[in-house]
Amino acid sequence: MNKNSILVVEDDRPIRNLIITALKTHDYKYLEAENGTSAILEASSHNPDIVLLDLGLPDIEGVEVIKKIRMWSNMPIIVISARSEDTDKIEALDAGADDYITKPFSVEELLARIRVTQRRLALLQTGEMQEESTFTNGELKIDYTAGCTYLRGEELHLTPIEYKLLCLLAQNTGKVLTHKYITQKIWGSAWDSNVASLRVFMATLRKKLEDENASVVYIQTHVGIGYRMLKVDAKE
Repeated sequence: MNKNSILVVEDDRPIRNLIITALKTHDYKYLEAENGTSAILEASSHNPDIVLLDLGLPDIEGVEVIKKIRMWSNMPIIVISARSEDTDKIEALDAGADDYITKPFSVEELLARIRVTQRRLALLQTGEMQEESTFTNGELKIDYTAGCTYLRGEELHLTPIEYKLLCLLAQNTGKVLTHKYITQKIWGSAWDSNVASLRVFMATLRKKLEDENASVVYIQTHVGIGYRMLKVDAKE
């Protein structure tokens, strides 16, 4: 498999070297930047496949770097930051980040997040997410043309809102979607009442997807932030 090129944006040299060593060990191509200005320059001139971005940069806030890149590119951005507050995560994700890892982190977790992002990239590049009439994830299948959902071959009876939520998550598999993003997509606004409704609908949707005895989890909750559709391997 051809490895993606990854831009590492980190002003702390030991952490930057740790990340680069991990990438080199696993045969990834990489670029590096130690501040926001050089990050934007590297991103625009080399067009990397994935960006690993620290928020606390010496010249420009990481969130501003995300916003600038999003003006011209949808390249996946994984934030790596010591800021663990939910508000920081939400601000970065709403600005356009695809994922968020809190320092200190393990190299194994970072590589796993990169692999998830690679799978999303592969799907986007082949057009499967936009053009396929069906979505399959493990034993879950969505038939977009018919507007039907199946689990283990049996049709699920979803409400219109549950179906819209499931489709939104499916089209962004592997990506954390914030409460604000989801409610704006589903209801057109992000009022507190909509967020409360979202939690209710997500609870009923998960009950239909993941019964008490199920070992498979399709939807991951990021408490105080939002939800993510996990990629589930197909059973042999």
